[in-house]
Amino acid sequence: MLDGKSILITGGTGSFGRQYVKTILARYRPRRIVVFSRDELKQSELRQELGADRRIRWFIGDVRDRSRLERAL
Repeated sequence: MLDGKSILITGGTGSFGRQYVKTILARYRPRRIVVFSRDELKQSELRQELGADRRIRWFIGDVRDRSRLERAL
């Protein structure tokens, strides 16, 4: 279902987003996952928890900032 896909997860470091990233990595082989969130500290913590995975891209931003969201896409 998600094998080979590019996935954008807004709020990627919140409670749902964290678990969803882990679930996708465990069950599927996505081409890339873009974790988009406002919290740099939480992104750093999740990065350490997941280790170096070249499929994950990290973006700091707010969904209300259209240009930043488009850049993440």
